Amino acid sequence: MTTNPEAGLTINAAGIVTNFHDTDPAGAHAARPVLLIHGAGPGVSAWANWRLTLPALARDRRVIAPDMVGFGLTERPEGIAYTMDTWVGQALGLLDALELDAVDLVGNSFGGALALALAVRAPARVRRLALMGSVGVPFPITEGLDRVWGYEPSVEAMRGLLDLFAYDRTLVNDELAELRYRASIRPGFQESFSAMFPAPRQRWVDAMASRDADIAALPHPTLIIHGREDKVIPPATSFRLFDLIANAQLHMFGRCGHWTQIEHADRFNALLAGFLGEE
Repeated sequence: MTTNPEAGLTINAAGIVTNFHDTDPAGAHAARPVLLIHGAGPGVSAWANWRLTLPALARDRRVIAPDMVGFGLTERPEGIAYTMDTWVGQALGLLDALELDAVDLVGNSFGGALALALAVRAPARVRRLALMGSVGVPFPITEGLDRVWGYEPSVEAMRGLLDLFAYDRTLVNDELAELRYRASIRPGFQESFSAMFPAPRQRWVDAMASRDADIAALPHPTLIIHGREDKVIPPATSFRLFDLIANAQLHMFGRCGHWTQIEHADRFNALLAGFLGEE
């Protein structure tokens, strides 16, 4: 039998039985833990999103990566509302359950919007903030994001989405498309995914946005990362965040789509580790 690498530990986070990865559950490197929040593609999980980042940061940090409700192997309670209030509550519930007062917070795409919302609502729980290809400010929905959120399961549709995500098409092959397709059709996965972002989908971009004034008030050192060729989340969102957040730095990766942490994994990990390691 093979072990599913997406399966980690489980914990009750604000009433939601949450699947999460913890590189240091004993707390040997617990002084400055890092919380990684994944994106919102079909079949996504914390492991799929952060599999190349977890081991790099775990060399000297405690790294925690949960499946947010509606994604991965976290339970999907009947009747749950997939809203920012729910996701922020789950993330804070996870920190409470792990007895973590504050974390460095890293969010990818949808996870960036969640990271921003959490930092706005509970600023004392965040030390440093990193946003990659982030949602969280208003923008006209792209054709790419509309296709991602409107995904109907098939290998061909998944292959098309993977081609959208990656600038380097050599990263996308039939095996990966098959694996991600099978992940997207696990029991309950497509049902919850389609319930999150029904058409018209511009309203979900708007619902994930934090107020400009709240973002501008954030005191946290913030690292903003984007792929220049991103067809899913426009790079303009990161320029807007850079304009709003006083204590921010912006890094744009050329020849890169929406998968900075995969397409440029070594450079991304070094940049993130250096930023998080600053006093």
